[in-house]
Formats: sequence, structure tokens, C-alpha cells
Amino acid sequence: MHPHPRVRNERALAARARTSQDRASDTITAFAGSMPFVYLHAAWFTIWILLNKGAFGDAAVFDPYPFGLLTMIVSLEAIFLSTFVMISQNRQAAREDIRADLDFETNLRSEVWSVHIGKALGLDAEAIERHATEVIAESKAMISRGETSSHQVTPPAQSR
Repeated sequence: MHPHPRVRNERALAARARTSQDRASDTITAFAGSMPFVYLHAAWFTIWILLNKGAFGDAAVFDPYPFGLLTMIVSLEAIFLSTFVMISQNRQAAREDIRADLDFETNLRSEVWSVHIGKALGLDAEAIERHATEVIAESKAMISRGETSSHQVTPPAQSR
């Protein structure tokens, strides 16, 4: 008999919480952060300015310089796009909270199992914890010195 894993998948939890409005917001945000969006706007602004500077005849001018209508449209677009970006960021923050909670559960579960396994093997939990603390401190010191090489983690000498 195999026990069912209790680890929940962050992606599955986030996907279940996602609404059609969330999907629409993500689609708009993804498009707004793409090069096709930039190209589309560059073409749109170029055509708008050329049209309204009289390049296609004076009859085609509908928003003369300083392009008040264009300014208003772009301002409204910026307001909506920033709102969509904030919605996506808020959802991403909520997803990160879910991930942190799941990481905490997994780490806690792992520590509980490790303690029980260590007891069953007759290991000195305090000596192992001291060694773990030393390895963590050494690792942090290496990171703060900018060292990237990995070091071997050797177990402490055990007395039974």
C-alpha cells in the first residue's frame, strides 16, 4: 500500500483560483508587454501623426497638432494597461504566497520525517543540528564573499 502524497501543486491551486477575468487580464498584460505591441503602436502613432500633419491631404486631418485626441487616447490606454498590470502583479503575489505556504509545509514535513528517521537510526539530533547550523553559516559566508563554488557537506562524526 502506497501512501498518497500530501504535497499540493502550486500551479494547480493557482489554476483553480483563476477566473475568466483573470485570464483576460493576463492575455492583455502579456500582449502589452510584447514587441508586437510596440510595433503596432509605432505604426499607429506614425500613421496618426502623418495623417494629422496633412501628409494625405488637408481633408484627412481630424486631430491637428498638438494631437489632443491622440493624447487623450494614449492616456486612457496607459490607465487601463497599468490597471491590468497591477491586477496581474496582485495575482502573482498571491501565487507566491501559495508557493511560500507550500514550501513551508514541505520543509516542515521533511524536518519531522528527518527527526523521526534520525531517532530510529539512533543518531544524535543535537550534533546533526549543530553541524547543519555550521554548514548554513559557512554557505552564507561564501555567498557574501561572492564565492560560487560548491563545497562538500560531510556528516559529523557519529558516536553510537
